[in-house]
Amino acid sequence: MPHAVRPRRLFTLATGNWFSRGYLAVLAVSVVAMFAFPDAHVGLDPMMLTAPLSFLGMAFPFGPGTEGSPAGEVLATGFWVGLLLLGALGNAAALGALASRSAGAPPRHRVRALLAPAVDNWLSRGYLAVAAAAIGAFLYAVCLSPDPGFAGIWPLMATAPLSIVAITLSGPLGGGSLSLVVFTVGTALAGLCNAVLLGRLARALRR
Repeated sequence: MPHAVRPRRLFTLATGNWFSRGYLAVLAVSVVAMFAFPDAHVGLDPMMLTAPLSFLGMAFPFGPGTEGSPAGEVLATGFWVGLLLLGALGNAAALGALASRSAGAPPRHRVRALLAPAVDNWLSRGYLAVAAAAIGAFLYAVCLSPDPGFAGIWPLMATAPLSIVAITLSGPLGGGSLSLVVFTVGTALAGLCNAVLLGRLARALRR
């Protein structure tokens, strides 16, 4: 019975409050905009909004536009859509868990209580390790490697969708030291926020 209840609990968290429903509404608008304006570069595309889970599709050599038989193309597109839906459900549920958190902690303990879900479970700790490795690899490539290439894509993907704020703020700074600091701090904070959301989700599913 507990295994049957958890999917229902996950769906309730993803749709049961204005915070998660607002996220799903923004995602729906982005999907419509993607088909209505295919040549526009909006930034908040469905893949970014459903990250980081949606980025797992980049690890596989197939997806939308895969050449081959019609059946293979349909399967590849279906796999990509499935990842987007799973990412949307997970992100909406995490936001729902955050919105439904208890506010009964004393004021002096609220910051500690807010950040505790980022480190008190294996799901969020594992995510933080991945995010830290991505940021560390980026800093190594930028500061020590003679050819950093596109190293910034790793922390951007690992801490999406909130990392879009970091790259938006650092972009106008011209790519100097200040831009590097803003992007690094921004992605680190984005990763911390994602870890808190994952921790809240893990707690909510255990109830």
